[in-house]
Amino acid sequence: MATVEVEYLSRYKVTPADADHETLRLMIIDLMNEGLQTKTEPFPENDRVFASILDELRPLNKNQLRAKLVISGWFLTPYGEDELRCKEYTYYLGNKRWCDLPELDLPAEPQWWCRLWRI
Repeated sequence: MATVEVEYLSRYKVTPADADHETLRLMIIDLMNEGLQTKTEPFPENDRVFASILDELRPLNKNQLRAKLVISGWFLTPYGEDELRCKEYTYYLGNKRWCDLPELDLPAEPQWWCRLWRI
C-alpha cells in the first residue's frame, strides 16, 4: 500500500477510492486548506491544450486525489477575471454537487473552479 493511501486511512479511515461523497469532499477541502498548490495555468484556450491536460489525468487512479487536484488546477473559490465557477461548467451536476468529467469524477461545490472549466 502506498504511503499516501496509509495517510488517508489514518486520517479518514478510508482511501479516496472507497470514500463516500461527503468524505471525498472533506478530503479535497482539507488538501486545499492545507496549502496544496495547483496548476491554474496554462488555461486551455483550445481543444489541443484541453486534451493534453486530460491525457495527464487519464492514467491516475482514484487514490491519486492530490495529483488530480494539482493537474486540473482545483480552486475552492471562483477564479480569474470572470470569476468562473463549477456551477456554470459543462460537466457539473448541480443536483449531485459533482464534476462528471470522467478524468476527474469528483465532488465539487458550485463556487469551486478548475482549469478544465468549459461552457
